[in-house]
Amino acid sequence: MSEDAITENAITGATVKQAAAELSELLRLRTLPFGMKLFEDADEMRAIPGIRTPMDGIPFTTCQLVTQVRTAGFTLGIVKDNLRPNASCGANIGLEEVPERLASGEQMNGVWFDNQKAAHEHQTQMPRVPAGRYSGLCASPLRSGRLDPPDICLFYAMPGQMILFINGLQFKNYQRYDFNITGESACADSWGRALAERKTSLSIPCYAERRYGGVADDELLMACPPDEFLRGVEGLKGLSKNGLRYPYPPFGAFADPAVGMANSYG
Repeated sequence: MSEDAITENAITGATVKQAAAELSELLRLRTLPFGMKLFEDADEMRAIPGIRTPMDGIPFTTCQLVTQVRTAGFTLGIVKDNLRPNASCGANIGLEEVPERLASGEQMNGVWFDNQKAAHEHQTQMPRVPAGRYSGLCASPLRSGRLDPPDICLFYAMPGQMILFINGLQFKNYQRYDFNITGESACADSWGRALAERKTSLSIPCYAERRYGGVADDELLMACPPDEFLRGVEGLKGLSKNGLRYPYPPFGAFADPAVGMANSYG
């Protein structure tokens, strides 16, 4: 699909599935690209073919959910009661209001922050899906095509892979991208912001994502609406045709760069 053909009508589970396969090949990703979709009616979510739902009484975090999806290939659906109480997980994706002890700063005071005011500001400034509209969220590998289409597309990658994808986003229609840094609870910067604002969002995964979600030390997380995801993949294909591919062929820090640059710029 050409970038000119990326329209709302062209964005389906099948087109996103194809783009995910191309992305994995172009960037040699270690884990599966995946999608997320919010549902006003949880029963509609539960009707997705092949969906799994957590066991009652065993709450977990959204970063644990994401790791199961991108490594084991599960399609997982959750409601508020599947997530840990008094945590940011449900509030960041709009399944509940921010718990009062968290919103006030009391819970993180003396842990992540020196004082309650700083902890309160952390919660106040965090990008989130507003509560009240949605009752369920499903995450699924894009290769399954089960989210038709997903609200957002996501993938983990190393910095060298990630900047090339951003170059792909900028390949035909340039724009500068600015990304948020929340700090702890960085999922607000990725799926929280992308679901809330439908904006391309890059995050540095936080301590909790690494400790409980198993995110590797060298991984970043990209979350973007499907049209941007398709645009980024099309741009990557254009860069590849120009010889700009991953992995980067090392030229050498002590060699004259003129020979290499001449191949690209003349």
